[in-house]
Amino acid sequence: MPVVVQKFGGTSVGDADRIRAVADHIARTRREGIDVVAVVSAMGKTTDDLIRLADSVSSIQPPREYDMLVSTGERISMSLLCMALAELGVDAASFTGSQVGIITDNDHSRAKILEVKADRLREALAAGRVPVVAGFQGVSIDREITTLGRGGSDATAVALAAVLGADACEIYTDVTGVFTADPRVVPAAHRINRISFEEMLEIAATGGRVLMLRAVEFARNHNVPLHVRSSFTWEPGTWVVEEDADMEEAVVTAVTHDTSEAKVTVSALPDHPGVAAKLFRAQADRSINIDMIVQNASANGTTDISFTVPKTDLGVSVETARATAEELGAKGVTSDSDVARVSLIGVGMKSHPGIAATMFETLAREEINIDMISTSTIRTSCIVRTADVERAVRSLHAAFELG
Repeated sequence: MPVVVQKFGGTSVGDADRIRAVADHIARTRREGIDVVAVVSAMGKTTDDLIRLADSVSSIQPPREYDMLVSTGERISMSLLCMALAELGVDAASFTGSQVGIITDNDHSRAKILEVKADRLREALAAGRVPVVAGFQGVSIDREITTLGRGGSDATAVALAAVLGADACEIYTDVTGVFTADPRVVPAAHRINRISFEEMLEIAATGGRVLMLRAVEFARNHNVPLHVRSSFTWEPGTWVVEEDADMEEAVVTAVTHDTSEAKVTVSALPDHPGVAAKLFRAQADRSINIDMIVQNASANGTTDISFTVPKTDLGVSVETARATAEELGAKGVTSDSDVARVSLIGVGMKSHPGIAATMFETLAREEINIDMISTSTIRTSCIVRTADVERAVRSLHAAFELG
């Protein structure tokens, strides 16, 4: 019998009515002769409420206890969904991440999945039950409860789909798929029917909030087809699959933006081999994810290096950079949190010249200054001022006729 993993986000299970609607959808899928494994997020803003509760209790939140706390939201969802399924006559059983054998590393609040055993899932499916799994969580190699970070339920669903050899992993959310831009910024943005893993990776990495980046990486590495759909309309959404010939027809597929990054600049670094390695090794040792890097031309034996980091890591990044800069004899470290990134993404960019030129000309006409530029074979990104980013998105969406 075919197997489908269906993941339901927080808005999809936001209240009792939504949970009953999800149960009905699962029951209908089963009637079509398809085995279902459901993965659920916490209801609505439950995780945010738990974090606020922790903040009200203490400014000291040991990572182990933090994960113990925020992992409880998904357990509520999974139990309620099983009860709703029982009301419909569907035999279901709830499982935590540790119960289904999701083994992670020891990095609390952003753990990475190392292995999925899934024996209990297979047993439940063989017995004719619907397994309902708490997303976002696992158990570490030291046998501690861990969480996978924001959007971690996506990673749970894709990992289970991969280990079970599922026919597809359906991601149900409050939008009808992946769009050419954020519809809240560009009302003319439209849903994309099919997109490649590579494009989706770039979208997720540059501000697209529909799918977790690590979940897309996992899906690509294990060739798990993803179907991003709305749990409010149940209509077909966006398929994320291996690149095919039809996809090359679109030169630019989407415009994304991200206001969650900040820029760090290290001035007057000695310009000799090994300096950049020491600078970024220190950042890596603090688990800081570096995105864009720009190094100026050398002058008088020194150079400036600028890089972007998540705003949430800015304080630690600057502190680390200053310690490294002092050790290396650099002049100083400055930061700027009033920046945002706008990006063009499309597999067709690989074979069409002039995309970057059109992008820069469009931004120039809007009198939007560019601080940094970064490219890959299917992406061009620019750092601009935060106040300019939405205007940049709208102008580029129109310039490349994505509406």
